[in-house]
Amino acid sequence: MSAAKRGTERPTATGPGAGRPASAPAPTAASAAAAPEPAGPAPGASAAVSLPRQRKDTAEAPVTFNLLVVGDDPAGAFTAPYFQDGAGPRIRVLRAGNLTAAGRLLTDDVHCILLDLPDVLEGVRHVLRVAPGTAVLVLTEGADDGTAAEAVRIGAQDHLPRGDVDASGVTRAVRYAVERKRADLALRKLTETRLRAQENRRLERGLLPTPLLEGAGLRFASHYRPGRSRALLGGDFYDTVRTSDGVVHAMIGDVCGHGPDAAALGVELRIAWRALTFAGLGGETLLRTMQQVLVHERSDDEIFATLCTLDIAPDGRTAGLYLAGHPAPLLSGTGGAPRLLPHEDGGPALGLLPDELADWQRVPVALDGEWRLMLYTDGLIEGRVGNGTQRLEQDGMLRLVSRLLAAGLHGDALLDAAVTEVRELNGGELTDDVAVVLLERCATA
Repeated sequence: MSAAKRGTERPTATGPGAGRPASAPAPTAASAAAAPEPAGPAPGASAAVSLPRQRKDTAEAPVTFNLLVVGDDPAGAFTAPYFQDGAGPRIRVLRAGNLTAAGRLLTDDVHCILLDLPDVLEGVRHVLRVAPGTAVLVLTEGADDGTAAEAVRIGAQDHLPRGDVDASGVTRAVRYAVERKRADLALRKLTETRLRAQENRRLERGLLPTPLLEGAGLRFASHYRPGRSRALLGGDFYDTVRTSDGVVHAMIGDVCGHGPDAAALGVELRIAWRALTFAGLGGETLLRTMQQVLVHERSDDEIFATLCTLDIAPDGRTAGLYLAGHPAPLLSGTGGAPRLLPHEDGGPALGLLPDELADWQRVPVALDGEWRLMLYTDGLIEGRVGNGTQRLEQDGMLRLVSRLLAAGLHGDALLDAAVTEVRELNGGELTDDVAVVLLERCATA
């Protein structure tokens, strides 16, 4: 193998003629004498500053790949310090006699490993364990070597026949192996990202509640829209269940803040509420226990949660309302305009005050004939109206829902239309989470 094929270090130019093209004649004394001397500065003018010229590279430096050759190399095929084929990438050669010595040379600067070992398959497995992000080549005796196919199957990027060890063959093999490894890693990362996203979506869907209302004679509808982009779950939470005594318990809440931590805390509070409700707790006792759960599970003392609970009697004619810093529900009766339930006796949000200072009062609610109860979080009423700073607020929501009810909408259609119109008034997506729950007692329920 000639040194010219493997590549050699280019000599460095030194001496008085270094760096000047061969075709350019050296300046002579006559020409130097004939050159006019630079004129001095005019009287009163400042002397010009002479700036050094920047060197302009005629071409970009070639890419360099570091190749670690592992093996004895009895034929001396890799004695040259580097391989280079024309203007292609420069392959710098590092040498290690065995895998143990190779371990000391394995750094992030090694782009490719070439294995020339008696048990090359075990070598591939070892390298994949210790350097999973590095491209791997195996040196084989021929192009159709069966060992090469097995090496590629278990993780090597390619093989290099011993007869192709020259500047062109090594450069091509290393370049292709490095690019294949990059593609493999990118595909693996993309696949892992997709699987993780699918898993998160399945998890989030499973964490959204399934109402338990069998035998209640009520229709249930809900709408949930997290404020986080591409998320299925936010800090808002809700649930509705019917206990064995026939009472229907409905709840909606909102954890302050955004992000996965708020979403996780919201799920914990919802699950705690359902478990405590089925255990027979209710009213102020349930709220105090919920506050204890929040205090123990929150990551910061500043985190709080608002909550609204309703306990509807088995006959559907009365209910008890508790508000913990949450907006009051909307009630629509037969033939009447929707109105907000009383909120003057509402207590503080969970986590704001210690137990000895927190107080929540039950507000009795009369439910006559057919009715609709809408529970919602503040994301529905805090959207903007137009381009100014005006917010929709509860009065605007009342007018909006009243108009939709007059148009004959109910159930999911009512909630979808309400949220859509709120988004349109806001001029785009709402930045806060939105949760809405609708319970209807109708003749056809």
